[in-house]
Amino acid sequence: MSDDKLLNYITNVLENMPNDWLRLTTHRLDIYNESLAKTEFIESFENFYENNITASSSLSELPTAYDYIRLGHPLSCVLEWTIAKLNDRKMEQVISFSSRTIPAMAILRKNLLTDKHTRIYYTGDLPIHFDADVLRKVYGYHFELKEIADAGEIEHSDDTVVYLSPQEDLFHLDLHDSIDFYVGNHDQYGSVIVVNGDQNDSFISEIQHVRRRESIAMTPANCFSALKGLTGSEVKVSGERAVNKKQVEDAIRNITESNSKAIIGSSGLSIQYAITMGLIHHAMDNHPGKEIKVIVPPNCYGGTNDQARRVAACLQNVEVMDLPVDAGHNMVDSVNQVLETIANQDAVPYIIAEIPTNPRVEVPDLNKLRDVLSKERKTATGDIAIDPVFILDQTFCPNVHFLGDNEILSSVRTISYVSGSKFPSGGLCTAGYCVANAKAADLMDKIEKHIQLCDNEATDLQMELLAKQMPSMNQRIQDAYQNTREFVKYIQETLPAAKINFVSEALAEEGFTPSVFSLDLPTKGETDEEKESYKRELNLKLINMMINEIPKESKYCVSYGQLNGCYWTIPATSTQGTTKEGDKDYIVRVALSANMDLDHHKKVFKDFVDQI
Repeated sequence: MSDDKLLNYITNVLENMPNDWLRLTTHRLDIYNESLAKTEFIESFENFYENNITASSSLSELPTAYDYIRLGHPLSCVLEWTIAKLNDRKMEQVISFSSRTIPAMAILRKNLLTDKHTRIYYTGDLPIHFDADVLRKVYGYHFELKEIADAGEIEHSDDTVVYLSPQEDLFHLDLHDSIDFYVGNHDQYGSVIVVNGDQNDSFISEIQHVRRRESIAMTPANCFSALKGLTGSEVKVSGERAVNKKQVEDAIRNITESNSKAIIGSSGLSIQYAITMGLIHHAMDNHPGKEIKVIVPPNCYGGTNDQARRVAACLQNVEVMDLPVDAGHNMVDSVNQVLETIANQDAVPYIIAEIPTNPRVEVPDLNKLRDVLSKERKTATGDIAIDPVFILDQTFCPNVHFLGDNEILSSVRTISYVSGSKFPSGGLCTAGYCVANAKAADLMDKIEKHIQLCDNEATDLQMELLAKQMPSMNQRIQDAYQNTREFVKYIQETLPAAKINFVSEALAEEGFTPSVFSLDLPTKGETDEEKESYKRELNLKLINMMINEIPKESKYCVSYGQLNGCYWTIPATSTQGTTKEGDKDYIVRVALSANMDLDHHKKVFKDFVDQI
C-alpha cells in the first residue's frame, strides 16, 4: 500500500464528508446494527478506499458506526483505520480516547480482575494529573512505573508491558516487540492505544468497554484536526478555554443556585465516574475499613447501572444495591428501606437517582424524600450511622433548583449532575457538569481530583459550545415543555387507551418541565406473550411512520434537549442496553424540542391511530 494513495484518499474524504460527522452526538438507531457496530462502517469504508469512492452522497450512506458519539463515530473510525494502515496493524487493535490516562487504566483494570501484573514505562512527562499512589490506593491497581529514555530500553517480560509516549504525530509509532500496549499521548487531542500483537487481542473488548463507560472516544473535532494535520493542512487551535470555562461556570452557578465548585467533564458518564471514584476516595480517607454501598435504580440508564457495577467489581469493599423507583415502586419507601439496611451494617451510603425518573418521568414526594434522606439512623451497635450522599441525575430537568440554601434538599448532602449532550449544549457535544449544595461542597475537591486523574475534563470545543448554549437553556426548556404538553394532550384525546407517563400540570407549576414523555400503547392478544409482541410491533410502527413521514425532524434516536426536531426511541433497546432484561422498558420514549412542526407530528399520529 502506498502512503501517498492513503493520504490522498483521506484528504478527499475530509473535503467531502457529511457535516453530521462533525456535528452529531447521537445517530439514528434505525440504521444502526449494534452487533456489527464499528466493523460494518469500516468494512464499507475499506471498500470505498479500494474503489476510490469519496463522493459526499456515498459517504453519507455509510452504516452507523456507534449509537453514541462518545463511544466512537465515523471520524474516530477513520482515524483509527488510518493509523492501523500506516503501522500495519489490524483495525480493531487501534482505539482512540479523548483522555490520555484512561487507556493505561483500561489495561490496569483488566489485569486487576485477572490478577496479572503490569509494567508501565514512559518517556518525557507523564500526563499532568497521573497519580500512581491514588491509582493504587483508590482503584486497587497493581503496577510498576518506570521512566526510560526511549522504547529501546524496554525488555521482554511475562508481565503486561504498557508504554506511554508523548506523540505529536499520532500516525507513525515506534512499536517494539517488547511492548504489549503502546499509548501515544497528544497534548491537545487525547491519545491512541495500539494493541501490539495478536496475543493481546483479548484486551480489545475490555478497552472498548472502558471507553464506553468511563470516558469517551477522541472527539470528532479533534479526530478531524489530527487527520487534517496528517494531510498537511493547517489546524486552527482555540485559545479561549479560560474565558469559555468562566462563562460556563457562571451559567451553571446562575442556573443551579449552587455556590460550590463546578466540575465540567467530557460526558455525563465521565462526570458520574469522577463522582463515584471521588466519593469512594473520600470514604477511604474518612471512614477507613467500612463497606461502601452504591445504590442504583435497576432500570435506570444502562450506562449508570453498568458503570456502578463495574466499579464494584474492582473493589472488595464496594457493593451495588438496587433501588426500585419506577413502575409501581415508590422512591421514598425504597430509599428508606435501603438506608435502614445500610445503617444497620454501619456502611457508607451513596445513592444515585434520576428526578424525574427515566423513562417513566416520575417525581417522588420531595418533602418525604428529604425527610428519609435526612433521618438520623443508628447502627446495630447503637452508634449514629453515616448519613447518605444523594447523587442526583437531573438531566431531564436541569433548571429545577435542588441545591440552594433554602431549597428542598438543602439539609441533605447532595451532588447534582447533568449530561451536557442534552439541554446544556442542545445536542452539540457530550460534555456534562456537576455541582453540590453547601452540605456536600467539601466533597468536590475529591471529585475534581478524579476528573483530572482520568483526564476526563471537557475539551476546548466542548467548553466553547457550552458557553454559547447554556445562557439560552432555561428558555429552551420552557418552550420545549410547551410543545410536549400540547402533544401529550393531543395523544390523550386521540388515543385515550394509551398510557402516558409525563409530569402533572401541578408538578410543572413547581418547575418540573421536562420535554420527554413515555408512551405505553394499547395492545391486544390472548396471552401475555401475544400482548407484548403486538405492543412491540406497534411501537416500531409508530416510530417508523414518524421518521418516514417527517424525516427532517423526527429521528429514531436517544437524544433529549436537542435544538430542533423530535426524537423517538425504545429504552429497552437503546438507553437500557445493559440493564437486566426483567427491568427493561419496552415502551416508546419521545423527546421534543422547542423548534419543530408540531402540527405535522399530530397529523402523523392521527394517521397511525386510524390504522390500528
